[in-house]
Amino acid sequence: MDEKLQILYMQIRIVRMAARRWKTTVARASRFFDENGVFKYIEDFFGVFHVEGDLAVFDDIKKYLKNKGADIKAIEKYD
Repeated sequence: MDEKLQILYMQIRIVRMAARRWKTTVARASRFFDENGVFKYIEDFFGVFHVEGDLAVFDDIKKYLKNKGADIKAIEKYD
């Protein structure tokens, strides 16, 4: 499978996981990821992430967001 397609599939899996964990919609989680550079982060670090499970990738993304100062509680504004 093409690497760009693998990256896209990972981005989709992780944003769906985030929506479930944060009890929000996929659309809100997606906009939050987009505004905070998470999709680019996944793309940039795919070389490492592709050998980890989705839960480990999600945990890393939470740390990334925390270090950026992103407020996950403000996700409701992403309508």
